[in-house]
Amino acid sequence: MQALESSLNTTENSLKRLLSGAWNLSPAYFGTALLIVAALIFRPILLSGAFFWVILRQAAPLGMVVIGQSMAMRCRSIDLSIGGTVLAVTYIASSPYLSGWPGYMIVLACLCLGLAIGTINGVLITIFRGSAVIVTLGMTIIFVGIVIALARYTPPGEVPSLIRYFGSGRLVGIPVAPMVWVGLVIPVALALRITVFGKYIDAIGSNPDAAAVSGIPHLRVIFLVHVFSGLAVAVGGLLLSGFVGTGFTEAVIGQDLVLNSLAAVILGGVTFGGGKGRFFGPAVGAFMLTFLFNFLTSFGFDESGKLMMQGLIIAVAALVEGMKKR
Repeated sequence: MQALESSLNTTENSLKRLLSGAWNLSPAYFGTALLIVAALIFRPILLSGAFFWVILRQAAPLGMVVIGQSMAMRCRSIDLSIGGTVLAVTYIASSPYLSGWPGYMIVLACLCLGLAIGTINGVLITIFRGSAVIVTLGMTIIFVGIVIALARYTPPGEVPSLIRYFGSGRLVGIPVAPMVWVGLVIPVALALRITVFGKYIDAIGSNPDAAAVSGIPHLRVIFLVHVFSGLAVAVGGLLLSGFVGTGFTEAVIGQDLVLNSLAAVILGGVTFGGGKGRFFGPAVGAFMLTFLFNFLTSFGFDESGKLMMQGLIIAVAALVEGMKKR
């Protein structure tokens, strides 16, 4: 009898630990699971090999942007310069001024631009103590204006074959874009989990005043986070321009990545200053949003319907996170 009671107690404790672990998962995991189940029932073609790889390829630019955005939000900052950075990168990638350059040089120029924008953001935020919202939003407006002004005289053309390969090419039958995304997400996530820099980000997010008093170089950490965010956004812009294949100068291009990156990070369990969200959660959130848009498109939803559904999902995710904290 005692053995049976002990076995029941052990099973109950294991079940409690399992439920507690599932409850601590970010909403992105639950949302992705529900979407996959719904697709199996209503749209199984979305889970077929061809369509699934296409969805992953579409999610790669957003996934790269989310890498930087999640780091910024974990240390109580934000990056709204994504739209301007992506637009500028796509213009450089297809600019006639650089048409004679080899592909790798154009890639380096785009990466240097992302680093420069991230550096300017970091300097204005940490040294001049500017608001992250105002500084990064101002950077977007500036670069959107620059690209529109340049495009009046020399409209962009096609992107180099090297960038097209990264954006839409395949390696052994697998799209290269998600390989680039996953190949960067995993080492960065592991590095943030085991390095002192990752611990600093969590400490600053939890309590920046305490982190400063304890001797943590919080301003330097925030600066480096914005520099890295600019680089990640530049990579996302390269993947997006390679997927499209031609340059574009419309100001709306890349702007959806700003809202979608915020949504993906929140769905991934990262909140402003919470320091609680992990790194893989936002990546799953990026895939979830891309899969959701394709799922809604298969039912004939237009852009307004997608936006309303996205807002509803974010609101539900915020409520769930609030319930967890309580």
